[in-house]
Amino acid sequence: MNAEAQGGRSAQLKHTGLRPGWTTGACATAATTAAYTALLTGDFPDPVSITLPKGQTPAFALAVEELTTEGASAGVVKDAGDDPDVTHGALVRATVRRLPPGSGVVFRAGPGVGTVTLPGLPLEVGEPAVNPVPRRLMREHVERVAAEHGVAGDVEITVSVDHGEEIARSTWNGRLGILGGLSILGTTGVVVPYSCSAWIDSIRRGVDVARAAGLTHVAGCTGSTSEKTVVAEYGLPDIALLDMGDFAGAVLKYVRRHPVDRLTICGGFAKLSKLAAGHLDLHSARSQVDKAFLADLARTGGADEELASRIAAANTGLEALRLCEAAGVRLGDLVAARAREEALSVLRGAPVAVDVICVDRAGVVVGRG
Repeated sequence: MNAEAQGGRSAQLKHTGLRPGWTTGACATAATTAAYTALLTGDFPDPVSITLPKGQTPAFALAVEELTTEGASAGVVKDAGDDPDVTHGALVRATVRRLPPGSGVVFRAGPGVGTVTLPGLPLEVGEPAVNPVPRRLMREHVERVAAEHGVAGDVEITVSVDHGEEIARSTWNGRLGILGGLSILGTTGVVVPYSCSAWIDSIRRGVDVARAAGLTHVAGCTGSTSEKTVVAEYGLPDIALLDMGDFAGAVLKYVRRHPVDRLTICGGFAKLSKLAAGHLDLHSARSQVDKAFLADLARTGGADEELASRIAAANTGLEALRLCEAAGVRLGDLVAARAREEALSVLRGAPVAVDVICVDRAGVVVGRG
């Protein structure tokens, strides 16, 4: 097998030997698809297949089926694979009922799914905590089923998670102002399992394979959105893409010992603000976005004390970023530049050129350093 066939993000996951799983968003989409199909036909597809953003077509067994005159409900038990996910084994339900023509698709939070109560998240205050990509997936599958049966697809989807409010106590939802339960999450539909030692080993292997193939430019990405950004920016092949995840330190320390000419670090603004603050492990359980640090950084970019105070009191890093954008303070660039300084300090003079790109949740570049 040649080096390219062994490299890149998918090879990293295979090398860990860990089994991937499915996000709550994928489970909710499967449940929605089954429930809406039953609402239109009287029969629940079991297993029910869905199409994820990267083209995978997993099939989900149904744990719950209920059809009434008012709507249909289906439930899927989440399998997180080998990831130590607090929602592994949770029952994710979707209840679908018809709405008047022209209503579109409306989302509701059922028991165990939270509601957004503070700004700074990618959802408006008062909305159910069903994130944008899962919403898009559910809409697409509703449209697909509706088209198959010649109807308009105007429905209300209520997503719930059994014991979700209790499970949410083990997450950061409360601090983010998501009250009443869990968030329905996922950008790819796939849970990538993270055993620290296995994943760090896979990062090292990714660097080795890229070097063996003669590549001089690699990129450490925090997830699929940042990976797409790097490909769009530089046209890098898969073999050059390192799924860094939260392990920024692992990438930097290994590249220090095994240099490449150029390293791009690309990730979400909030995660890279942690690197800028000196954290090498970006996982939410081990480091948090420091809004006081962001306020100080914004001051160096011209923020006045009123703005700095609002940044320090922000609910999320994204809210701090938006406050600065509105005021013309380039916080994204400041974070990227400071993150680059931290990366260079870890590299300790190794002959590696470094650039940093910060993106928002939609993949829009919000900072360069």
